[in-house]
Amino acid sequence: MKIDERNGSVFLRVKVVPNASRTAVAGVLGDALKVTVAQPPEAGKANQAVAQLLAQALNVPQRAVRLVSGPSHSRKTFEIDGLTAALARERLAPFGSTT
Repeated sequence: MKIDERNGSVFLRVKVVPNASRTAVAGVLGDALKVTVAQPPEAGKANQAVAQLLAQALNVPQRAVRLVSGPSHSRKTFEIDGLTAALARERLAPFGSTT
């Protein structure tokens, strides 16, 4: 998984599977973190669920997580403030390979 770091933030690529049976980090898929969310992909519900899940997984406040690209696509990029790439990799390590 590729994690970019710029100006005190990390940028994380995410592959989202909406309408899943549960909301969870499902592992790593290529250069992206794969997540499943129970919410549908309408009115930003799935995006909001992903942001909440990332905040929990990375142990940051939800306000630190922002969607920066792909609002209507399954592949998205989120910006997370106040985190280094090394710390993000460490916190995401339990979910799969983060190298």
